[in-house]
Amino acid sequence: MAMTNEANKTLTEWWETISFDGKELFTVSDTGELRQHAVANLPERIIAQITIQDADAVLQTLLDKYKEASAKVLELETDWVQAEDKLKLAIRVEKLKEHLQQLNALGSIDQLLSTVNNWTHTIDRLTEDNYIIKLRLTETAESLIDSNTWKETTQAFKDITEKWKQSGYLDRKRNDALWARIEIAKNTFFERKRTHHLENEKDLLQNLDLKMELAEKAEMFAHSEKWKETTEVFKQLMEQWKAIGHTIPEKNEELWKRFIAAKNIFFDRKKDHTRHIHHEMEANLAAKTTLVEKTEALQDSTDWVATTQALADIMEEWKNSGRAEAEKADELWNRMKVARDHFFNAKHKHFESIKENLQANYNKKKELLGRAEALQNSNHWHDATEEINRLMEEWKAIGPVPREHSNIIWEAFLAARKTFFKRKDENRERRKDHAERKKHAHLHNAQDLVRKLQTEIREEEERIEDFKNGLQNISPGHKEKELRAHLETLIAEGEEKIKYKRRKLEQTEKELLEFKTKIKSGNTENDSTLPA
Repeated sequence: MAMTNEANKTLTEWWETISFDGKELFTVSDTGELRQHAVANLPERIIAQITIQDADAVLQTLLDKYKEASAKVLELETDWVQAEDKLKLAIRVEKLKEHLQQLNALGSIDQLLSTVNNWTHTIDRLTEDNYIIKLRLTETAESLIDSNTWKETTQAFKDITEKWKQSGYLDRKRNDALWARIEIAKNTFFERKRTHHLENEKDLLQNLDLKMELAEKAEMFAHSEKWKETTEVFKQLMEQWKAIGHTIPEKNEELWKRFIAAKNIFFDRKKDHTRHIHHEMEANLAAKTTLVEKTEALQDSTDWVATTQALADIMEEWKNSGRAEAEKADELWNRMKVARDHFFNAKHKHFESIKENLQANYNKKKELLGRAEALQNSNHWHDATEEINRLMEEWKAIGPVPREHSNIIWEAFLAARKTFFKRKDENRERRKDHAERKKHAHLHNAQDLVRKLQTEIREEEERIEDFKNGLQNISPGHKEKELRAHLETLIAEGEEKIKYKRRKLEQTEKELLEFKTKIKSGNTENDSTLPA
């Protein structure tokens, strides 16, 4: 690849001097538009705006991005060839495809995307078989909605759920849509079943159904790996179990054993998971200790280039070494920092004495200044912040420049940074103001909900009082028993409603208090404590 920085060159002339694979997919205009042609599933678009001054730097950055993308495709291709179940790679394939479609890079993007599209077609073909299986299960569930064979149909829904678990991968959108239909069918059936038992005054059987559902739900969550969420689920299931009441003794014992067995399976697995994490952190601590010892062994080295690379490799290993106990990890990090600082301070002093490097350092810093000035008006806050901070780190590592240029180039570089961070701070303030307005609306809605629940509870209590007065004033007659039973049912239903609303009121008031506390502490960003 040939490159030039001659000031009298146009961008078109510069473009003709360079070469790379896939160049035919791109063009550059003398106005600085680096354009990607429409190819494969990619539309024509501008991927960069360049000048003759920064053309080489931008070119290298975009070529590097293509190399990174190629490496990702190659890595996934290796896993694809080795994988017996291709569907396990579906999410990775989809994310890689989206990444390539949005990538600003120079290279044979069409070839990379073609490879990924081939995988996508294979996944779509395999997924279609699973869709047919799940569609048939859904249709079977929907055909059972009006069944009056309660026991057999209940078992049929269990079988459908089990077959669903055993079916293969399906994309989330279609999977969720079909499962939602099954849930509707199942809920509709069990609602009819509960209504049937209520109509026949079979309270024990109703409780049996409710506990059966809880046992089934417990068994569904027994192998969950969402440890925090599922712990809360089992807590709620236990509270629901206690609230249901008695049922047929022998069935109650059987369901209780199933419920507890599922609960124990989950918490035993959770305990093993915690133990595994602990062992993993111990192993990570040992790995970090080894890296620190390697760093300390290199701190007095004068082989500047090789040792700098070795320390960079060690730092990369440190970043990838995983979590360890915070206190011990901090102690090791301090040791590593001391050793690294010792080496780099010595290196800095060494190169200060080499006057010939001053001009080379100045040229490097001019390139960093160009990149900083190109970023100062960027609205890609996260990426630009990382890049500007990386530029600062590179700047610090370069070393001194000739005295006559030092303040001028530093002030220009600092001005570009200040311009970007001032714009970033202004943007953050605008978003903060928006969050503040949203917070107060959130609080107002919750307060309205509390008042609404309090009103509904009072109204329900008044209705119950009316029903109780009606019980005391029933006139004797042939409908006395029927009327009394009706009023007692209404009273029981009203009391259940009050219990439910009080629980909801208590929860809302608790969440409201927590939210107010967070407001005082200023910790409400992205808060989801209160109901919408």
